[in-house]
Amino acid sequence: MNFIQYTAVCAAMVGLSGCSSSVDDYQGTTPEFKLKEYFSGNVTAWGIVQDINNKTTRRFCVDIIGTWQGDSGKLHETFYYADGETQIRQWQLNIQQDGTVTGSAGDVIGQASGEANGMSFNWHYTLRVPVDDSEFDLKVDDWMYMLDEKRMMNRSYMSKLGIGVAEISIFFDKTEPLRKCQ
Repeated sequence: MNFIQYTAVCAAMVGLSGCSSSVDDYQGTTPEFKLKEYFSGNVTAWGIVQDINNKTTRRFCVDIIGTWQGDSGKLHETFYYADGETQIRQWQLNIQQDGTVTGSAGDVIGQASGEANGMSFNWHYTLRVPVDDSEFDLKVDDWMYMLDEKRMMNRSYMSKLGIGVAEISIFFDKTEPLRKCQ
């Protein structure tokens, strides 16, 4: 290996390590993310979808209603896209004894899983996404960050075969009086 190759490998290793993060990176940060507390009752969020070239391809508003019985919860999400499409997703969530979370929804393949630490929550799942006459199963690496007690930011990284294909940014707000999508 010559110097140029060695430098390129080192740069790639530094770049790769700089791209990965863990919920452990947020240990001790506040306000603490509490899934059941934040997603109880009504929440409204606004978001954008960006393609691989960072072009915004869709905008949406979503009304969310969260209900819980013990550590089992349901999130009813109604998405209103700027292009007129309306989509409903219903999550079934379960908080495990160790604090990790599992979940399922109609367009989620298999089981979603996640965990919180400090102000963050990392959620992983495979989402079946219809595109024209086809469907694609995309891996979603979902990061939620509490901004304060009422507002939260979400960044979702969607990939296919390990290659990034889209990113979603969502701002959640449950400040009273709550603003609804419609």
